[in-house]
Amino acid sequence: METTIQKLKKQTADIDRAIIYYSILSLVNNIGLTKRQIQLLAFTAVRGGITNPAAKQDFCEKYDSSPGTINNIIKDLKKVGIFVKKGSKIAINPAISLNFKNNLILQIKLDNES
Repeated sequence: METTIQKLKKQTADIDRAIIYYSILSLVNNIGLTKRQIQLLAFTAVRGGITNPAAKQDFCEKYDSSPGTINNIIKDLKKVGIFVKKGSKIAINPAISLNFKNNLILQIKLDNES
C-alpha cells in the first residue's frame, strides 16, 4: 500500500489559522459548520471566550453581525458539543481547543477501508 504525504506551509495570523483549522475539522468530520459558525468558533478560541459583552461587541463589529446571531450560533454549537458550558461561561470543547498563538501542524490520516 502506498502512502502520499503532502506538506503545506503558510504564514497566517492567529484568527486566520483558527478559521482554517476549524474549517478543516468541520469538513473532515462532516459537521457542516457555516462560515459564521466557524468565524465565531475561531474568534472565541483566539479571544479566549465569547460570554463577555465586550467580546460579543468586538465580534459584531469585526464580522458585521448581531448579538442575536451570536446567541443563536452559541445555542447551535452547544447542541453539537462544540461549545460547552463551564460554570457561567461558554467555552470551546477541550478536545478541539488549541492555542493559536503557537505554530500548528495538522496531520490528517485517511485510511482505506480495505
